[in-house]
Amino acid sequence: MQEELRLLRKLIESVRPLNDEDWDAFSGIWKPYTAGRKEVVTTAGQTENYLYFVVKGIQRVYYLDDQHREATLAFMYPPSFGGVVDSLLLGQPSRYYYETLTPSEFLRAPVNDLQAMMAKHVAIADMVRLGVTQTLSGILERLVEVQCFSSEDKFRNLLRRSPHILQLVPHKYLANYLGIDATNFSKLINKVRI
Repeated sequence: MQEELRLLRKLIESVRPLNDEDWDAFSGIWKPYTAGRKEVVTTAGQTENYLYFVVKGIQRVYYLDDQHREATLAFMYPPSFGGVVDSLLLGQPSRYYYETLTPSEFLRAPVNDLQAMMAKHVAIADMVRLGVTQTLSGILERLVEVQCFSSEDKFRNLLRRSPHILQLVPHKYLANYLGIDATNFSKLINKVRI
């Protein structure tokens, strides 16, 4: 678990560095967790009880409407945080599913331990706040893309932000994420120079 914690610390340092005392407290709340391929880790209606740190594998957060149509909202892959964060921080039932696309390995921290760390350590609370703010900024940028951009522009922006994602995530999920028909997505792959 030492290598996983080293990766976690590296990610934390990119958001807001913690001193050794804060890091020792924060790193002590994480435990290993694994999930198989296509496993729903968090179900809509369930309150998210863990913050996940992705060590291996690819996951997605998606919404399922009453007509069983899916809307892929986000992808997670190493090294990143995962889970349904709004449910976790608000303590409310999730409206979304958190699903593994490939076999996955995580570190996970129980929400009660995370909240205790945030209450006791100002630097940890600041780090969480900054991380959530960065995520919100990305979501707002994505909302503009969804509402204003053409399919090709959405595709180009995805490749600009995450050029490696075409090799990581099955194309049907990427098409869904962008709100593009799978056939049109295939055409874009052949049309747009990568």
